[in-house]
Amino acid sequence: MGGLWGELGKKLADRWLSLLVLPGVLYLAVAAAAHTLGQRHALDAARLVQEVATVAEQPAVTGVGGQIVLVGTVLVASAAAGLVAEAAGALVERLVLAVGWKAWPLGLPVLADRWVRRKQRRWDDAHSVYLQQQRLTLAPDPADRPDPAVGRAALARRTRIAQERPERPTWSGDRVQAVALRLDRDHSLDLATLWPYLEPVLPEALGTRISEARAALVRATTLAGWAVLYAPLACWWWPAAPVTLVLAAAARHRTRSCVDTYARLLDVAARLHIPALAAQLGFDHAGPLTPDLGARLTHHLRTGPLPPPVSTDS
Repeated sequence: MGGLWGELGKKLADRWLSLLVLPGVLYLAVAAAAHTLGQRHALDAARLVQEVATVAEQPAVTGVGGQIVLVGTVLVASAAAGLVAEAAGALVERLVLAVGWKAWPLGLPVLADRWVRRKQRRWDDAHSVYLQQQRLTLAPDPADRPDPAVGRAALARRTRIAQERPERPTWSGDRVQAVALRLDRDHSLDLATLWPYLEPVLPEALGTRISEARAALVRATTLAGWAVLYAPLACWWWPAAPVTLVLAAAARHRTRSCVDTYARLLDVAARLHIPALAAQLGFDHAGPLTPDLGARLTHHLRTGPLPPPVSTDS
């Protein structure tokens, strides 16, 4: 047990240092530079060095006690900044996945609904072009068949909008929703209902990959949280603006990549291992996942409100 607690403490310390303290120290350094230089002397490195040297020569800093207090203050402030970035990242994650977007506050559902409708019109147009190209490929005369690259380009345009017809205002939200839509369409299966029962019976390797993909998504949205924290510094120091843009662009790219990986793994887990879940629940089924099995499992596991009590009054 001593070795276990020691290893656990080491992992927690590594996470605290790498995810909270080091990014927080960098943020505090940028904030200090913004406060010291301002807009007028934004790139005056000599001025920054002079100010740092002046502060370092103060008696409160040169003493051992002052240094201990200074280091402790920096560590605590860095960790606090990291926690704020994680909280902002959690909010960003809810926004990019757009779960329950129709209940967003401050009139945002109205704007989001307009955007969803616009995406649906664009997707319908791209889908029509893709279907037209698919029909042309069936022409009896090979000379009348279009270049396959045209069909692939039409499919790529549709996929850039969404894998399935959009239902959420964000690409990431539609990417995860597409898995649920396809499973419902192909196998009459409600993924939200079955997932809590399916996850514990997954093979260890697949479960680990899903957990890692989910953790990668959290890190990506935390990076967006750091971008949120850096943005206000641009009001005092303009070099913080390009830093914010780079962080936001990197967070957007990483978030989409992580969401795509996570969605693929959810699809794989459901299609390959729902029959194993059915066997554990006592369903008599042999072979791959079918619409009949999906409908039976969903009905079996779906919970609804209790019926009203039967009145005993005569």
